Amino acid sequence: MSEQMDLSESMENYLETILNLEKANKVARAKDIADRLQLQRGTVSGALKVLKEKGLINYSPYSFITLTPEGKKIAGLVHRRHQVLNDFLRNVLQIPAEKADKAACRMEHAIDEETLARLVAFMEYVNACPRTENSLLDSFSHYLETSELDRRKCASCMKELNPTRV
Repeated sequence: MSEQMDLSESMENYLETILNLEKANKVARAKDIADRLQLQRGTVSGALKVLKEKGLINYSPYSFITLTPEGKKIAGLVHRRHQVLNDFLRNVLQIPAEKADKAACRMEHAIDEETLARLVAFMEYVNACPRTENSLLDSFSHYLETSELDRRKCASCMKELNPTRV
């Protein structure tokens, strides 16, 4: 749910879809939105009226739809949450792209900014930490494939991290 405004998941999806269509085509049309979201045009028209009343889009029937500055801000936040979650699901948890994208789309509406920031920090840490050098993700990939830890790598890592303990 948007922290800036009381928006439902579906309203956030409309804003994100309009943002994506604006990026691709400079403007969005109700037909394009309906096609992307796999909805009837009448359903889309009703939602567009609500978004216009909230000051988030510029819209009149049979015309192009664009985001207002506030609509663009909210859509950008939704899109960022989607991208971060999708990246984490694909690159860290190694979930196939299509499944990760669908899950990210559902999760993007529930995650708060503080939790998202922690997730970003974790991904940056895993990718930048000289102790892991991708071995953490490689080891996790091995574990996903075999359900077994590579104990030799674990022992080597533990010895490197704390030589007096092993």
